[in-house]
Amino acid sequence: MKKFAGHYGAPLLMILPSIVLIGIFVYGLLGVNFWTSMTDNHTAAQAAGREPIAFVGLTNYIELLLTEDFRHSLANLVLFTATFLVGAMAMGFLWAWLLERPLRGGRLFQTIYLFPMAVSFVASGVVWRWLLNSNQGENASGLNRLFQMIGLDVLQNPWWNNITFGIMAIALPAIWQLSGYVMALFLAGFRGVPDELREAARMDGASEWQVYRMVIFPQLTPVLMSAIVIIAHMSLKSFDLILSISSAAAYQTKVPAVDMFLFKSSFDYANSAAVGAFLLIIIAFLIVPYLVQQHRSRTR
Repeated sequence: MKKFAGHYGAPLLMILPSIVLIGIFVYGLLGVNFWTSMTDNHTAAQAAGREPIAFVGLTNYIELLLTEDFRHSLANLVLFTATFLVGAMAMGFLWAWLLERPLRGGRLFQTIYLFPMAVSFVASGVVWRWLLNSNQGENASGLNRLFQMIGLDVLQNPWWNNITFGIMAIALPAIWQLSGYVMALFLAGFRGVPDELREAARMDGASEWQVYRMVIFPQLTPVLMSAIVIIAHMSLKSFDLILSISSAAAYQTKVPAVDMFLFKSSFDYANSAAVGAFLLIIIAFLIVPYLVQQHRSRTR
C-alpha cells in the first residue's frame, strides 16, 4: 500500500479535482437527466415541488416515439444530418483536393473559405434568414430575388417553409460555415502524406490518378472518419442556427433539440429529459464505435 501511495499518490491528488468535477457535473447530471426522463414530471406544479412525482419507467420514451410530431422531428434530423454531412464533406474534400497543389493565391483563398467558421451560428442565421426568404414573385427577396433578376425564376422556392424538405434548406448555411473546416482537415491530411510514397508509386508506373486512388486516398481514412464524426455530432445537436432562421413553433423545421427546448419551456421536464436522452444515445452510437476503433488502432 505504501509503495502504491508513493508511486501514484501525487499524480492521483493532481487529477482528483478534475475527476470529482467530471463525476458531478458530467456523469452525475447525466444520471439526473435519465432519472427525470423516467418520471411523470410534466407540470409546473411538479417542477416546483407542489405535487408529487412518480417513477414511470420507459413510458415517456414509448409515448414520444408513438407521437407523429416527434417522429417528424426525427425524420427532419435525418434529412438535416444527411444533407449537412454530404454537403460539407463533398465541398471540403473538393477544395482540399484542388488546393493540395501549390497555387497562386491559395493561402488567401484558404483563409477566406475558413473564415465563416469563426462566425457564430446565430449571426450567420440572421443573414441566411433573409437569403432564404420564401417570398416569390413581386415580393421576392434574398436568393429568390437573385434568381428572378438573372432570369432563373424556375429556381425560386419556399426554402425552409417547405413542409417536407424545408429542413434541408437550413443545412445550406451549416454547409457554408463548416465546409472550410473540413477543407482544412483534408488539406492537412493531403500534406501529411510523405512525398516518398508518391514518388515510389510514380516510379512503379502509376498514373497521377492511380497515385491518388491507391496511395493518397487510403492515407486519408483517419481524417475522413474524424470529419464524419465531428460534422455528424454537430448536426445532431443543431439548435441555434435553426431557431435563428426559423422559429421554435415552425413544424417544418422541428428537430429533437427544438422539441427539448419547447418541452422545457412548458415545464414538461420529463419529456425534455427524454428527448435529451434520445440525442445522447444517438450520438453515443455514432461516437463510441469510432473511439473503440481508434483505441484498437493505437494498441496494435
